Amino acid sequence: MMRMFEMSDLGLLSYYLGIEVKQTPDCISLCQAGYASKILEKTGMLNCNSNGEPFVDATEYRRIIGSLRYLVNTRPDLAYSVGVVSRYMDTPTVTHMNAVKQILRYVRGTIGMGIVYKKNQEKEELVGFSDSDLAGDTDDRKSTSGIIFFIGESPITWVSHKQRIVVLSSCEAEYIAATGGACQGLWLKKIIAELRGDDKVKPVLKVDNKSAISLANNPVFHERSKHIDTRIHFIRDCVQCGDIQLEYVKTEEQVADLLTKPLARQRFNELRDRIGVKQV
Repeated sequence: MMRMFEMSDLGLLSYYLGIEVKQTPDCISLCQAGYASKILEKTGMLNCNSNGEPFVDATEYRRIIGSLRYLVNTRPDLAYSVGVVSRYMDTPTVTHMNAVKQILRYVRGTIGMGIVYKKNQEKEELVGFSDSDLAGDTDDRKSTSGIIFFIGESPITWVSHKQRIVVLSSCEAEYIAATGGACQGLWLKKIIAELRGDDKVKPVLKVDNKSAISLANNPVFHERSKHIDTRIHFIRDCVQCGDIQLEYVKTEEQVADLLTKPLARQRFNELRDRIGVKQV
């Protein structure tokens, strides 16, 4: 081309239309670092945190979480959401703080709600519900268990927590939640027996997964359950000894669903009413 046209040799190409070019005997690399910096400068993000999520004051975040966790003592409807934001207390970011503020907005709108314990209820049975989502945590794919127990119509204990292992099926997730419910039920049975002076109370635990109930009733290990940790099979002994009774409940009637996952507004309000959180 230089023989045919008059031109100057400027050497190897290093920059063209915002593209930085580096040429070596082995490779050619293209980069737009300068162009990217201009974009950040124009948008005011040149000095932002490189992970895209600015951190917030961890001490303040933990203080708010601690207060909300104490509020859960009378507000089981907050148990799941507060449990989720509690997982990020080490290095909270703006996104996490925004989630906390959303919870606070909900608290502001329902500030007068609590639990009512009625005297001389007709049915004073000890009834529990256990439920689980499946791999709901997008970070580690672990499931969340939800457990709540009632005496009559009033809730007396509840918990929403992430399971310690990654499960392989919804049956396994529900089975683990039911095992936690069995432990809780036996503990309540002992407390009630001490208070009343008798041990006639027999906890009933309601589960919305028939496979998990079958697994608890069947002592035979099979392909779908032999990998489950033996300590989780504690519920089998409870069922066989008659310490706890398992019953199937339809998913629509599973009130512990509120403790395992985010729900649509209508479903959330419905379950909130059913677990006994009311305006007081």
